[in-house]
Amino acid sequence: MTEDGGGTDLIPGLDDVPRVPADKAPQGKGAGGKGGRKAPKKGARRPAEERPVARVAVDMSLPHLDRPFDYLVPVELDAKAVPGCRVRVRFAGQLVDGFLLERVEESGHDGKLLYLERVTSPEPVLAPEVASLAREVADRYAGTFADVLRLAVPPRHARVEAEAVEEDAGEERVPAAEGENPWAEYPAGVSFLNALSEGRAPRAVWTALPGPEWAAAIARAVAVTLEAGRGALVVMADGRDVARVDAALKAELGEGRHVALTAELGPAERYRRWLAVLRGKARAVVGTRAAMFAPVADLGLVVLWDDGDDVHAEPHAPYPHPREVLALRAHRTGAGALIGGFTRTTDATVLVETGWAHALAADRTRVRRAMPRVRYMGEDAQLARDAAARTARLPNLAFEAARGALEHGPVLVQVPRRGYVPGIACGRCRTPAHCAACQGPLALPSSHAAPYCRWCGRIAGDWHCPECGFFQLRAVVVGAKRTAEELGRAFPGVPVRTSGREAILERVGPERALVVSTPGAEPPAEDGYAAALLLDGWVLLGRPDLRAGEETLRRWMNAAALVRPEGPVVVAAEGALPEVQALVRWDPVTYAERELAERREAGFPPAARMASLTATPAAIRELLADARLPDGAEVLGPVPVPRQPGAEGPEKERALVRVPRAAGAALARALKEAQGIRSARKATETVRVQVDPLELI
Repeated sequence: MTEDGGGTDLIPGLDDVPRVPADKAPQGKGAGGKGGRKAPKKGARRPAEERPVARVAVDMSLPHLDRPFDYLVPVELDAKAVPGCRVRVRFAGQLVDGFLLERVEESGHDGKLLYLERVTSPEPVLAPEVASLAREVADRYAGTFADVLRLAVPPRHARVEAEAVEEDAGEERVPAAEGENPWAEYPAGVSFLNALSEGRAPRAVWTALPGPEWAAAIARAVAVTLEAGRGALVVMADGRDVARVDAALKAELGEGRHVALTAELGPAERYRRWLAVLRGKARAVVGTRAAMFAPVADLGLVVLWDDGDDVHAEPHAPYPHPREVLALRAHRTGAGALIGGFTRTTDATVLVETGWAHALAADRTRVRRAMPRVRYMGEDAQLARDAAARTARLPNLAFEAARGALEHGPVLVQVPRRGYVPGIACGRCRTPAHCAACQGPLALPSSHAAPYCRWCGRIAGDWHCPECGFFQLRAVVVGAKRTAEELGRAFPGVPVRTSGREAILERVGPERALVVSTPGAEPPAEDGYAAALLLDGWVLLGRPDLRAGEETLRRWMNAAALVRPEGPVVVAAEGALPEVQALVRWDPVTYAERELAERREAGFPPAARMASLTATPAAIRELLADARLPDGAEVLGPVPVPRQPGAEGPEKERALVRVPRAAGAALARALKEAQGIRSARKATETVRVQVDPLELI
């Protein structure tokens, strides 16, 4: 594996990542053999004349085998066995898949090496830059090279690979489109574009103005990068955002100059588009988190939009985050970086504080012209005298704002919970209602249905309170469906539409309507919403999560950014809360800086580095005993992990290991070595290790 030996000068956590030159990397012996080459017998397989030794990354996730192994290339596979191709090899007596990383003249090991069994495909699907990046990501997250490659390289489709390849007409540079420049709204925006056009590597944390222009701004940055002869990679949180940037790129670049990569495409079409990038037919990519490893040649710009969205979190080991992966790619390739959103995360604030990136934002005068007008109301706000407003649980301020705005267009209503009534309690003593069988929470699916358990699905038609014996229920938390029902009664004649996980609206028209949506599912409106109501703020702010305040502000601002300039936004929360004040002033930067200062004082991420260890208590103790943790490491816990509905097996616990930020690489290295020790002695239980997890509680 070829590793870049350079370092970075500013970004925290990158300088201390170990980089091992390829000629000094530990090499394994061919599985099943203990020596070098001997003269072949007559009729036996013969090794290739030139560079007969292949170094193969075997598809094995065992930590103690996380290294390349040497095999001989038979003469009949000489032409096909190219670096980056898929191969089949014999490992521990079994045929397994792998990637050929490189070919060399000598193995450096005595004894006999096994031959490659076959070349699955001569297509060099593992680009050298991606292979080197995968090695670094595995080390950064205490994972294995094989696990990262499963995320980086999609499964093979032989039919797609065999499709005719069009002749390349030569590199065609795409001139940037004429017209209004969306970056002119930002004092440093034009300078950022100029640096990209000159082939330099500007890095910025972008606080975007509210409104729909963010997609056009990303497309313009990509066009400038392509015009300079370099590639661009854009990562979005979900398919709807990918579709918006995809449309903006088509308008900016024309057809056929970029590809969009999402899971909705299906395996074959996704692999076809991925191959187009690998083969250099497309120089720009926009996609969801898996696209962070897309093999874009001569990368000149990486873009990450809304980096605080938890959808970016990878659910598979080693759980890399696109923000870190794209920062590594920008560092390794000398590419520019743009991390943007309507808000700013504390993680992005660290990049600005250290000087790795510069802040890119509009001046306050321009922000005031573009922002909506936010008003707040306390949870104990007096309801309107109008009976319809009381029925809809709307205080007078929200009811009047919605009624006035409906004369000019649609109104967005954000509700934190989906469903009808996801939380119920005793109507007399307010004891939470639980299932008698599994103790799961009860909920109501509709106004005429019996309560059911959200864990096991059991109907609880005969429920009665175990504390007072009362049998009637009351709503504790009201979901989007119940809210839509109440609003329909409060505003007769006004269409009420819902958008949530079951069915997400793509867009809404300019006509009057109430759009009830859960966070993240808000559809954009043509010409923007006339107003927005952000209900039940206590549900978001009351979550037991370190990032609850930061996430609440992100969800509020993403919804409020869809409202027309100076349109009314009413938030159901106390005005003294820092999140509400940041929304009222439209100042996420000050909030992020304050939040980071508080976390630094308390020793929480991103000011510190943490790793979570989840397993049975015995397995956690064993791993910690094997780990040579860096100086200053602090072990918190372990504490019991709540059992998921229907889960079987022994009770599990979770421990947190905290170190100063500068010791992050040492922590990952220590945990990986400890995992390797346990793997080598064939420990029966695997400890789930997550470095810098999003959720700490």
